[in-house]
Amino acid sequence: MNKTYNEMEVLLAELSAKVPDTEAEIMVAPSFVNLPRAFKMLESSVIEPVAQNMHFAESGAYTGEVSADMLLGIGIETVILGHSERRSVFGETDEMLAKKVIAALEKKLRVVFCFGEELEDRKSDDHFNVVANQLTKGLFNLKSDTWSNIVLAYEPVWAIGTGETASPEQAQEMHAFIRKTISNEYNDAIAEKVTILYGGSVKPGNASEIFSKPDVDGGLIGGASLNCEDFISIVKAI
Repeated sequence: MNKTYNEMEVLLAELSAKVPDTEAEIMVAPSFVNLPRAFKMLESSVIEPVAQNMHFAESGAYTGEVSADMLLGIGIETVILGHSERRSVFGETDEMLAKKVIAALEKKLRVVFCFGEELEDRKSDDHFNVVANQLTKGLFNLKSDTWSNIVLAYEPVWAIGTGETASPEQAQEMHAFIRKTISNEYNDAIAEKVTILYGGSVKPGNASEIFSKPDVDGGLIGGASLNCEDFISIVKAI
């Protein structure tokens, strides 16, 4: 919940002007009220505007919610689901997110599916089980051919705003585990092809080292995305 309408216009204009020539895929996720304007501003840009969330129902008495058709109606083709704040602050469950994923895929939306363990999970050495369960409950009911529309975003919640720091080696360890878990459930081809983003406080100072790890395909950027220079530095690190 950052950036007013005018602030977003300024940031997107800066990003569009400074975005480097890159093969990297670049997405930004403004708030719902700013999405239509973001889409218009970025029509000729390599930057894709995406949604932060959506509801699983097509329509109905869900005040304050947004449907897949509403997103498609303004040109949005990708939606983030299961962000750590949606889970922790708004109580979204694995079962609810599984319904959202199915609803999005049925409408041909691409899904950026977020998951990751809390600090207590990491300290109790239960982090691998937590991540495996989130993947199983949220995604492993899907048919193999739908995985082409899935992007994964691993968020070690314990390393976001807690003072704790996740090392690039820890990021690689979990990303490798995620691929192995997918391979065991589906096959090596799906596991190798799926994009896995790292969302643990990526900044200009650590981006290059994190992205150099073999199983880390990119980043889900939080606070650093609100500053043009920081975000562009991270894009260049890819």
